Amino acid sequence: MFPGMTCEEISAGLDAVVMQILDDAGIDGPPVDALCVARSLGITVAEDERQQGRARYVRLGGRRGRSMRATVLLRPEPRIERRHWALAHEIGEHLAHRVFAGLGTDPRETSPMAREAVASQMAGRLLVPTSWFGPDARLLGWDLLALKSRYQTASHELIARRMLEMPVPAIITIFDQGQLYFRRSNVPGRVPAPSSAEVHCWQRVHDRGRPERATDALLTIQGWPVHEEGWKREILRTDVELEPVG
Repeated sequence: MFPGMTCEEISAGLDAVVMQILDDAGIDGPPVDALCVARSLGITVAEDERQQGRARYVRLGGRRGRSMRATVLLRPEPRIERRHWALAHEIGEHLAHRVFAGLGTDPRETSPMAREAVASQMAGRLLVPTSWFGPDARLLGWDLLALKSRYQTASHELIARRMLEMPVPAIITIFDQGQLYFRRSNVPGRVPAPSSAEVHCWQRVHDRGRPERATDALLTIQGWPVHEEGWKREILRTDVELEPVG
């Protein structure tokens, strides 16, 4: 996305823009209200029941002689987390040029795929800012439910995925309706299949509907239920203790 730059440099550029946005909006701690951020940026937010996607960023013309106004059209959503994510993503689209400029890249020379990636990264960081989340996660022992109560406008999945962008080695696994949906690690190399201890922990969470914890050799496993009527999702965090080299 940004040739010649490290992941750390790109992340720092994204985080710098996000923290400036939050500071300008007068937000100094979670949860982050994406609507408040949009207002501080002069973005009009309106509902549009007819659109297919969750949100759409447009520029609407005002009265004669006035400039085009940035507007986000939101499809009505029952889940507050989806509404905040959709709006945060469009805010990322609106401000992607700041990220490119900060990293010394001409926005006009970037691909739509790169701009979409920046918008998604901005959205995740806007709802779960790195400089707040890292200390909070360590203080709360990476407890997903405790973190969700603090970062209320972010979904459980977003919070779990943001854990992988922290430096502590871990694997995040998500099961939906008894099927493996997502498994990724922030440790270089191929992600191994779930261990017997991870599978056993997941099964207990699935069956009992309550958080569980397990250990196995170099692994410490935490599992949480995200259950609702007609749907069961379980999220595991596996802390990996790296073996010493040499």
